[in-house]
Amino acid sequence: MDKKERHKNKSNPPESEQIVQEEQTGSQVPEKRRAGIASKWMEGSGPEADIVISSRVRLARNVRKLPFPPLASDGQREKVHQLIERIVQNRDEKNSKLNLRMLNISALAPISRQVLVEKHLISPLLAKESRFSAIVLRDDEVISIMVNEEDHFRIQCLMPGLQLEKAWQEASYYDDFLESQVDYAFHEEKGYLTACPTNVGTGLRASIMLHLPALSITRQINRILSAVNQVGLAVRGLYGEGTEAVGNLLQISNQITLGQSENEIWQNLYGVTKQLISQEKNAREHLLNEGREKLADRAGRAFGILKHARMIDSNEAMQLLSDVRLGVDLGLIESIPLKKLNELLVLTRPGCLQYLTGKTLNAYERDLERAAQIQRELRGD
Repeated sequence: MDKKERHKNKSNPPESEQIVQEEQTGSQVPEKRRAGIASKWMEGSGPEADIVISSRVRLARNVRKLPFPPLASDGQREKVHQLIERIVQNRDEKNSKLNLRMLNISALAPISRQVLVEKHLISPLLAKESRFSAIVLRDDEVISIMVNEEDHFRIQCLMPGLQLEKAWQEASYYDDFLESQVDYAFHEEKGYLTACPTNVGTGLRASIMLHLPALSITRQINRILSAVNQVGLAVRGLYGEGTEAVGNLLQISNQITLGQSENEIWQNLYGVTKQLISQEKNAREHLLNEGREKLADRAGRAFGILKHARMIDSNEAMQLLSDVRLGVDLGLIESIPLKKLNELLVLTRPGCLQYLTGKTLNAYERDLERAAQIQRELRGD
């Protein structure tokens, strides 16, 4: 692998709408807390947004001559922390538009960390770390960089809809900026060196979050996902490895990072995603042709429960939101913005519910609060 190839055909990221999410404090009013949960990837925009919720590209990088974080001493982890802190604070005029800010994990309350996990901005592993771990965020949260997780740096771009190429270009831009300041651990034959051997090479993980209710209803989903696994892609739940598919939401990602170029990785995932989209659309058309009123009834019942239930657990909420989303996509029930439905996927998670209320909630209290928050959103309060 020629490292110089990494610096060809880079494109600058576009100017992004600035959505400032300040660190959560107990003094925030509910409206500000609610606004802090929204991220750009939830907007419901971008190509194929009715089926593809988000596109993500993540790059694993490490500093040369320093042990990977799991084996590093506190002093070595501190060196990495100080390095990224200087880079964020000392951006020159050319890179002032990067709009990066850094949050130390140790300075965040446990609920704040959980919210970041539920928003897909940090991993559960980073949420457990505290000493010399951090998250670097762009103002709109499209770009995030985890510091001292499994690798020294994990650069992520998360965008709404099917935008893998754009996500790769954005992540690559920030990767190049960081590489201009840091001597990366790189081998001319093996590529980028990482803590986990499965990331060696490009260090690139690309993933797509999909909503595939029609394939589930028509019982085609298992056969199709089995075929996806056979072409070198992994299928996981909403929160990645180790999570189950709930609410007909799935993540499809590459498993191979070595022996393929970055473009080959995201283009392969893009091609498979387009096939899944086509099959989902065909299944939706079949359902409409075979039983439009039955499908409308299913969506309408789900909408009615969400609007009037006093208690809803997490799994039930996800399934009901899936049915409503399908109804909205097919024009069977009154229009609800996809942005609102996407935000509800996160808003109804345990950490976000407790953050919104400003207090710790047990499972029973969360079920009550979840129902109340859904009704507020559907009413437009």
